[in-house]
Amino acid sequence: MPDPGFGGDADREVLWVSDERLPDLGGLWCRLYGERERTGLYPLLLDTLHGDPERPWHAGELGYTPVEEIDALDAGETLQELLAEHERELWTGLAAPGVEVEGPDACAEMVAEAFAERSRWLLGLVPAARGADALSLAGWGGPCNHTGTAMISAVVRSWEERFGTRVVAVGFDVLELSVGAPPMTLEHARAVAVEHLAFCPDNIWQGVGDIGKYAERLVDCPRWGFWWD
Repeated sequence: MPDPGFGGDADREVLWVSDERLPDLGGLWCRLYGERERTGLYPLLLDTLHGDPERPWHAGELGYTPVEEIDALDAGETLQELLAEHERELWTGLAAPGVEVEGPDACAEMVAEAFAERSRWLLGLVPAARGADALSLAGWGGPCNHTGTAMISAVVRSWEERFGTRVVAVGFDVLELSVGAPPMTLEHARAVAVEHLAFCPDNIWQGVGDIGKYAERLVDCPRWGFWWD
């Protein structure tokens, strides 16, 4: 249940979370992902705040954003708004869709299984039709120092459609997406990198520090990871 102190509704169940981190979670995640249309539940691999295993999921540090707020947002306008004023000269509109390298669902399962092999995760189940919406419906507040989760969901919806992305894992302030149709040329990747700059500037400025070098990493990459300070 959400904690009202974080803007949540204490009477609303926003997600179900396993009590403990689970081993070998990849296969279970893939099965639940494959059944999501029947169950109405979207599975997430969940991580916690380093040093505090209760936050945010078991501590109820969750809000709630209805789908209608996501519906009201345009991805292109949202990204342009999120760019810092001195960065807006980089904006040339939404990047063109990628060319599918691997089916989005198969790519999501591959990424989930790889994550599950590396470490143990909590399992979350969100009453949501798609991963982008699950972020807001679960009350996740990871990008709160940058923007509201509805804006994040609106952009991820667009990436689901243009790049075959799927939400796989969510941490306290971390988001991991699989990418079934990544950019395959550096020129295309540069356009995508501008979207990433708007979406999560910490990726660039607290990471490689150069948007051109960042773009190089996006070419033919099956996973996009984001972290907000």
